Amino acid sequence: MEAWLHERGSDGFNVMFPHVPEGLDDFATKVVPELQRRGLFRTDYEGTTLRDHLGLARPGNRFFTSADAAAS
Repeated sequence: MEAWLHERGSDGFNVMFPHVPEGLDDFATKVVPELQRRGLFRTDYEGTTLRDHLGLARPGNRFFTSADAAAS
């Protein structure tokens, strides 16, 4: 799976657990740290919101613009 990722054969994987929450707990405590050690999984988020993390710009507000703020 790591080779597929490095060779651009994949951009991610879907993981399903046979038992919840045990399978999820095992993945979080055993697999994620190994992925982080190999540099394959983030160790921190890019920002404080999901929008920041995904690198998305904040959408404009049609009811309030920066020009409105400067006028007041």
